[in-house]
Amino acid sequence: MAQPGFFDLDNRYESISKLGDPLEVLDRSIQWETFRPVLAKALRKFKKSNAGRKPYDSVFMFKILVLQSLYNLSDDQTEFQIKDRLSFMRFLDLDFEDSVPDAKTLWLFRDTLANKRAIDKLFKKFNRYLDREGLIARQGQLIDASLVPVPAQRNTREENTRIKQGETPEDWKKQPHKLRQKDTDARWVKKNGQSYYGYKNHVNADRKHKLIRTFDVTPASVHDSQVLEQILDSNNTGKQVWADSAYRSEEIDQTLKKRGLKNEIKYKGYRHAPLSQAKQEINKKRSSIRAPVEHIFGFQKNSLGGKFIRTVGSIRARAKIGLMNLAYNMKRYVYLTKNKPELSTA
Repeated sequence: MAQPGFFDLDNRYESISKLGDPLEVLDRSIQWETFRPVLAKALRKFKKSNAGRKPYDSVFMFKILVLQSLYNLSDDQTEFQIKDRLSFMRFLDLDFEDSVPDAKTLWLFRDTLANKRAIDKLFKKFNRYLDREGLIARQGQLIDASLVPVPAQRNTREENTRIKQGETPEDWKKQPHKLRQKDTDARWVKKNGQSYYGYKNHVNADRKHKLIRTFDVTPASVHDSQVLEQILDSNNTGKQVWADSAYRSEEIDQTLKKRGLKNEIKYKGYRHAPLSQAKQEINKKRSSIRAPVEHIFGFQKNSLGGKFIRTVGSIRARAKIGLMNLAYNMKRYVYLTKNKPELSTA
């Protein structure tokens, strides 16, 4: 079989573009150099010796993480797909003869960023970029949380009891390889009669643009209402805060009042104290307003390859979920600016 020439590859890329390559649009829309200062700071002490192969460019590696989040790929799958798919190669500006980072290199790069909490900083960096592009948070805050499953741990009841007490089972201490595979931070939770093991992605989106402005990650067992104050966005120009009835409490009502915010959280009914017709009508209106925040999780599940993540420990889970939220914001930004004549150079 003849090797493809320059014009063969060019024609193939052109045909992919005509079919509609979302990665080409994303690559053209995002100012990737915006992230370089954050990456450089996080990787400052992570330098290879002068011997051996030159390290991969940090922005190039970050784009691979974004690519991985867009399709929810494992490290091994990411390496394979980059080598196999022309659209991935073009997104990363790779030629056939260029080397591709292996799965271990990608894991180490992401793990370094995770331990430096750099993903949070990259997320905030992009949000500041959104502000400069005129997409500031407006019209109030939409708050919700979603379960993010991780591989289930087959522990005994005694082991789970020790873990919940913040202790490490004695047998695990004698088996370091086993211990490294045990997630002692994730928790089980039951929702609608079904059990889940993992974490929760708590997000705050603005009503105007439906962009995630703040987020937090907790074990799945943490109640949604316990995280509301941490994810409130002081930069939103609107004063209203919408959320499901799970967030309603006297304590939260007082918190919102102290911060000068208007409580638009749905009313909660009880078995012996059902809601009045008036409050049911208010809830109906509030539900229609807060519904778009659920679309975020729907997009992550259906368009970003699902919310299941393959991590061990809260630090790595937060990095993965943070990248998922960042990938959503990037895709949302592309949608919001699709009719924009040209990019800002800011």
